[in-house]
Amino acid sequence: MDITGLLITLAIGALAGWLAGTLMKGMGFGLLGNIVVGIVGAVVGGFVFSLLGISMGGLLGSIITATAGAVILLFVVGLIKKL
Repeated sequence: MDITGLLITLAIGALAGWLAGTLMKGMGFGLLGNIVVGIVGAVVGGFVFSLLGISMGGLLGSIITATAGAVILLFVVGLIKKL
């Protein structure tokens, strides 16, 4: 991965983490937290979408997949916290 790919990955992670935090909590987690939530969310979203047979390409597809995965991640973390 070159520096451009890394920067795009970080930007998508930050955007997806911020969107998921806004949807689930009403606020973000700070820049580093958003990036971590977004990147982990991208992995979760890619896994879940592949199980469902959904494939999205391009920048917008990456953002949607990462955001959906981050929302799922935050939902599961919220359930675990309630226990």
